[in-house]
Amino acid sequence: MINNLLRGFIYFVVFVLIQVLVLNNIHFLRIATPFLYLYFIIKMPVGSSRTQVVFFSFIAGVVIDTFSNTPGMHAAACTLAGFLQGALNPCISWGKDLPEGIYPSYKTFGFGGFFRYVLSFVLIQHTTLFVIESLTLFDPLFLVVRILSSVVMTTLLICTVEAFNIESQKSGE
Repeated sequence: MINNLLRGFIYFVVFVLIQVLVLNNIHFLRIATPFLYLYFIIKMPVGSSRTQVVFFSFIAGVVIDTFSNTPGMHAAACTLAGFLQGALNPCISWGKDLPEGIYPSYKTFGFGGFFRYVLSFVLIQHTTLFVIESLTLFDPLFLVVRILSSVVMTTLLICTVEAFNIESQKSGE
């Protein structure tokens, strides 16, 4: 129990620092920005209460908003994505019940399942974030390009980090 809390806290601190200090300054072609801090929310164990997931998603969003000067945008997008996270699990496991307490990874979900899980979570979060940020549908093509390019960058970055996460491969978590 303590190890899980410590792991979650370390994930949170490390990925928020990487996001704030490095990734917030990367805007590929002024369109795509990767958001690695979502990995913290994605790695929450299957079967966590919806209240817990929404709370930690909101906290992650507020911290990123504080350091990124985006008042409430990340908090709203992360809260919605955290709220819908529980609904994504049956879609990933093709209707089979997943054992509670496992951590989403390549080993537990399989490569395709984990990729679909990350892609759907990131798509929900990014769509919400960029629609809130634009506050208008004045240029819908640019909005769609921005959403899709950021989704691709974030998904690839999260899948790369997961591939190098030795702890997930070793213990099956």
